[in-house]
Amino acid sequence: MSKEDVEKLLLAGGADKEIKYRYNQLESKEKFVEAAKGDGYEFTVEELDEVLKEEGLDFTSYGNPRCRSIWLR
Repeated sequence: MSKEDVEKLLLAGGADKEIKYRYNQLESKEKFVEAAKGDGYEFTVEELDEVLKEEGLDFTSYGNPRCRSIWLR
């Protein structure tokens, strides 16, 4: 479990539209973390929250299709 894995996933989603789209469809942070674990990333909701706070990002989704402004480049 690590904040580094959160950052790796957020960078991967920033670089890959398919990753971004798949994770943007998840409604809760818990489902987001569960899906990430299935993809080999190990982190908790608390670690996700810490990274989002440090980066000034918000998990809230908007639009259709659903989108989030959490992806790093």
